[in-house]
Amino acid sequence: MTDGFATRAVHVGQDPDPVTGAVVPPLTLATTFVMDAAGTPRAGYDYARSGTPGRTSFESALASLEGGAAALAFPSGLSAEDTLLRVLTRAGDAVVFGGDVYGGTFRLLTAALAHDGRRGVPVDAADLAATAAVIEAERPVVVWVETPSNPLLQIADLAGLASAAHAVGALLVVDNTFASPALQRPLEFGADVVVHSTTKLIGGHSDMTGGAVVTASGAVLSARRTGAGGGTSVIDEVGWLRNAVGAVPGPFDVWLAARGLKTLRLRAMHASASALRLAEHFAARAASGARDVVEVIYPGLAAHPGHALATRQMDAYGTVVSLRCASPELARAVCERTRLFALAVSLGAVESLIEHPASMTHATKKDSPQAVADEIIRLSIGLEDVEDLIADLEQAFA
Repeated sequence: MTDGFATRAVHVGQDPDPVTGAVVPPLTLATTFVMDAAGTPRAGYDYARSGTPGRTSFESALASLEGGAAALAFPSGLSAEDTLLRVLTRAGDAVVFGGDVYGGTFRLLTAALAHDGRRGVPVDAADLAATAAVIEAERPVVVWVETPSNPLLQIADLAGLASAAHAVGALLVVDNTFASPALQRPLEFGADVVVHSTTKLIGGHSDMTGGAVVTASGAVLSARRTGAGGGTSVIDEVGWLRNAVGAVPGPFDVWLAARGLKTLRLRAMHASASALRLAEHFAARAASGARDVVEVIYPGLAAHPGHALATRQMDAYGTVVSLRCASPELARAVCERTRLFALAVSLGAVESLIEHPASMTHATKKDSPQAVADEIIRLSIGLEDVEDLIADLEQAFA
């Protein structure tokens, strides 16, 4: 019998301490570990850059929840993305990516990695036919997608994209930050690799920074390549480069992320229910003639173009709602007038956040065809009473 998601979230990698019986694995702060003999690490640990007990526990738990073969933890989501892309791609390679991605990912693909000779090709990932045509024409090494996307909450067909990517020998990488494995598991739909900013829903409390890479069983480098570490396995090569460049998280951040996994399902489902309630409220408000909100963007609404697809791929529709306001001036004003919603970047935490993507998280897209419109505001729904959140937005609009 296979344990369910919530059971695994609590128990995988969380065995009681064998010495004291403590039900919470201890926080190991040591940077170096005594060896049983020269060159013979005890329990496989020698130096904290290469591995720690807490990191091993967290990685095994996350891999289980995503349905992956293995996971690796990083100090941030972008460090996970950068390490992964440097393993998967080389100068001259193309990466086809959904244009509505996080601003940091956009900068990484179009500036940082482009400087080294990689080529990022943005597409409308919600349009499967058009994306498949670009994949066929460009012959990329990697297809990269966020679903739901950030901040327009577009829904991409994971199985369709996996088929299109694999047809040209590319790997499908899915940024699952917005959903987390509590709501969506892309590897089940054919994705090869999942990445996370564990700072968001997985950590869930705005008190740690981290990232992660999770791979499907048997994921290997494209084009029969061998990595710098001498292997072809994606997870082995990402692990080799992580150790080589020292892109490792601190022990307390990993401990907090592991704690976050235990309540992830409850938090994600509760906040998603509140997000749907809030989206329905403002959609009804707009339908009744209110002119300050032009569009409510949330895949849980039947009017959302990706609603049916999201229903098939996700357990719930996510914790983020975006609103298109009547003007950029109104959007900025509302962001500055809320009482419960904190004006801050990030998402997925217990407290609700509001932001203006064009000038905050997605400012790196300014003046590009993928720029976010100035009239968009993005709401990250937390665990407060949803009636209070609705009232807070109402008074801000008023």
